[in-house]
Amino acid sequence: MSDAAPRATSSEDLLALENQVCFALAVASRSVIGMYRPLLEPMGLTHPQYLVMLALWERGPHSVRALGDALRLEPATLSPLLKRLEALGYVRRSRSPEDERALRVELTDAGRALRAQALEVPPAVMRLLGMDVAELATLRDTLHGLIAAVESAPSRA
Repeated sequence: MSDAAPRATSSEDLLALENQVCFALAVASRSVIGMYRPLLEPMGLTHPQYLVMLALWERGPHSVRALGDALRLEPATLSPLLKRLEALGYVRRSRSPEDERALRVELTDAGRALRAQALEVPPAVMRLLGMDVAELATLRDTLHGLIAAVESAPSRA
């Protein structure tokens, strides 16, 4: 065991945990997604399922590939989400009439009707966070900028 006293951290310490963007994003992500859980439970949705439904409410129907691209999810992750949503009666999967190899995902009547209940989620999140639309829009835009920077960064093997 070391006799050295713990080192004080500062904003100049590049390895200080509180200075890590990845740490702040991970904690914020878990915390915010956790806030959604009790809001989505009455609809029978998990947060990833909610994201699928948002994409379909915005621009449905989708091919599974287009849906995966929009949500930035791999098919192996998206497929079980769609199966569960189909079992709940919110979506229907079928072969595309244009290309039999492609699966098409569309909302059912129950899935479309669920949108009315989901309209209550964003205002509830704003209340829980104590943030208004403008503050959340600024945060969202900053995060979209970060996502764009990550996606355009040279990949590292």
